[in-house]
Amino acid sequence: MHNYLDFEKPISDLEGKILELKKLASEDESVNTSDEIARLEGRVRDAMAEIYSKLSPWQKTQVARHPSRPHFLDYAGTLFSEFTPLAGDRNFANDDAIQAGLARFRGTPVAVIGQEKGNDTKSRIKHNFGSPRPEGYRKAIRVMEMADRFGLPLITLVDTAGAYPGVGAEERGQAEAIARSTEMCLNVKVPIVTVVIGEGGSGGAIAIATGNRVYMLEHAIYSVISPEGAASILWRDSTRAKEAASSMKITAEDLKTLGIIDGIIPEPVGGAHRDPNTVIERTGTVIADALKELSARTGEELRGDRRQKYLSMGRNL
Repeated sequence: MHNYLDFEKPISDLEGKILELKKLASEDESVNTSDEIARLEGRVRDAMAEIYSKLSPWQKTQVARHPSRPHFLDYAGTLFSEFTPLAGDRNFANDDAIQAGLARFRGTPVAVIGQEKGNDTKSRIKHNFGSPRPEGYRKAIRVMEMADRFGLPLITLVDTAGAYPGVGAEERGQAEAIARSTEMCLNVKVPIVTVVIGEGGSGGAIAIATGNRVYMLEHAIYSVISPEGAASILWRDSTRAKEAASSMKITAEDLKTLGIIDGIIPEPVGGAHRDPNTVIERTGTVIADALKELSARTGEELRGDRRQKYLSMGRNL
């Protein structure tokens, strides 16, 4: 059974009936339920198409956070070969919320950085639910420096609700680490291709997302603060997150219109969690096309274009 979101009740009811019919057929071979199952499966497809064609920003937020949505390690295991993760910031500790290392992407050596949320209780605790500490960003800086030194294209996959706001993280320079990581993104002379695969939250995301090309999955979100955080600040009531999400322009469609991102990667009907292999393959194709386009530019051109991209944001609104 899937983990159904609250707006997916019509789908959950239909798929529940399908499971009951399949169980009935397996227990009694004389009962033929194939026609009814086929009819219900058609209704499921229609219901999913209708529901997902008109998702609200808050519903997209729920899809972006879906527990079964593919995360960084799912992409890394499929898109990259010889992925060698590097650990530690050479200063304090290793942070498992940020995964970074070297790999081959369709035969080309690349550097890879991304946030990993985990997919069960144990792994979520290990990866701190995808919220990096300062040493995670310093590890990312170390890999960016390596990519720049050896001329390796940099691929970043963003999926974080935001940087970890704990006391220890602040004491060890969370804001400084995020700023340095963002600065490093702007300074390297290699192509950077970024994909927001789930949540892109605040400076915790932009620290590794300041790329030459930035893409989002169709139901991903990207914002300066979470809807809950915005509601807490604006109305001192986090339960108004749905209202905040509708006002914040956090969806891929809104951000493409505003010129914040360069493109949208379509998800399968029902979200990326319904067909991870398809969405990962589509993501790989978009990354490959972007790297091919950017490979013709010099290091100075890449850096200059990247800086101009971010300096010009918001000026024509």
